[in-house]
Amino acid sequence: MRLSLRLLLGYFLIVGVAAWFVLNVFVDEVKPGVRQAMEDTLVDTASLLAEIARDDLVAGKLPSGRFASEVERYLARPQQMRLWGMLKDEPGFRIYVTDDKGIVRFDSSGEALGKDYSRWNDVYLTLRGQYGARTTVEDPEYRDWTVMHVAAPIRDGDRIVGVLTVAKPNRLVQPYIERSETKIRRAGWLLLGITLAIGLIVALGLHHNLQKLEAYAAAVSRGERADLPKLSVKELRTLGAALEAMRERLEGRQYVEQYVATLTHEMKSPLTAIQGSAELLQDPAMLEDDHARFTGHIREQVGRLKSLIERMLNLASIEHRRRLESEEELDLCELVKEVASQFQPQLAARKLHITLPQDAAVPVRGEAFLLKQAIANLLDNAIAFSPENGSLEFSVQADPPALTLRDHGPGIPDYAQNQVFERFYSLPRPDGSGKSTGLGLAFVREVALLHGGTVTLSNHPDGGAVATMTFRS
Repeated sequence: MRLSLRLLLGYFLIVGVAAWFVLNVFVDEVKPGVRQAMEDTLVDTASLLAEIARDDLVAGKLPSGRFASEVERYLARPQQMRLWGMLKDEPGFRIYVTDDKGIVRFDSSGEALGKDYSRWNDVYLTLRGQYGARTTVEDPEYRDWTVMHVAAPIRDGDRIVGVLTVAKPNRLVQPYIERSETKIRRAGWLLLGITLAIGLIVALGLHHNLQKLEAYAAAVSRGERADLPKLSVKELRTLGAALEAMRERLEGRQYVEQYVATLTHEMKSPLTAIQGSAELLQDPAMLEDDHARFTGHIREQVGRLKSLIERMLNLASIEHRRRLESEEELDLCELVKEVASQFQPQLAARKLHITLPQDAAVPVRGEAFLLKQAIANLLDNAIAFSPENGSLEFSVQADPPALTLRDHGPGIPDYAQNQVFERFYSLPRPDGSGKSTGLGLAFVREVALLHGGTVTLSNHPDGGAVATMTFRS
């Protein structure tokens, strides 16, 4: 299965599962939400009717009093109305009243008059001064047909003299619940479809851009004349422009093939990371922290690619030079001090102590920019391999001109002794931060050769590594 198809299927799976989960949560909340609202209404209704029924109950004329007659008129009232498209043609309440012993003294349905309801939760709890309510199956053959009962106390002063319960079948609001669930499902599936369509468009667009960029890099690696493709993603346009600039500055067919083939290999890992992070960003249910994290991954990998390309360009520019362009007499000690001052933030962050040369001026002829960059690469490499609270020691000598930088890191493994100055060769950092581009020391070697000198990197007998850069007298 192609990588692009795997990424798209993975995206669809993530979005689909997230949408299904969210949709089910919404649908599952409809029924309890409606019933909670209905219970709140029943509480108010029961409390109001309890006050109306109080006088008749206290006077002992509840079955024949005004309250009973008003309820009978309510039940006899014709009801033919449409509520939000639903026909309402029957009373929605059943009302019954018990005395302080839990005996039913009034029942609008007439089916429980005189019965002992003292053990039903609505009556039992209310008589004890608590909130009383219950839900009971209306018909044993239909377990989903339940009736909600909400009670309120009837008080004579501070004494509870009875309980009034209002009951409403849940089936009366079931049509509203089902209609809401249907609407939510339809809207959810529509939203899912739109989200998947948008994600597909974005994913295909990004994948298409990556394919064009990969095809362009592959064409250049084969030595073909290829135009930089039009890319719609800013970071990829920047990367493409850097690739184009690199290609224009590299000379010679064999040189181009060698460099771009290596670059293509080095680009695969960050491009895969960019593609994977971008694909995950299409998840509509992604948390904001995760969104920021994956966006940071993309920026980090693009920065890594840009750094790789810039270092390759710098290396290529001096590999084709046969002589120095602006040679001048420089002080090696001052060059070291100037470079070291630029690395103070990195040194402070790692709590590293650096010892600088205090010798008299050590003259050397060369290009200041190249020498500073070479010294900076050596110092950057030493910082990366030094433990926190460690130390670095610079020293210089005059005859022949040379500088030495020692760190107290893990040193160089035996297998890497002959490879550290090769292009793209890099060792993992002790702090687990990964490998560098592997071009820094290769640049140092070319600068040393251009200045008629050499550079070596070896292990110190007492631990750590020692870099030595010599120049012609």
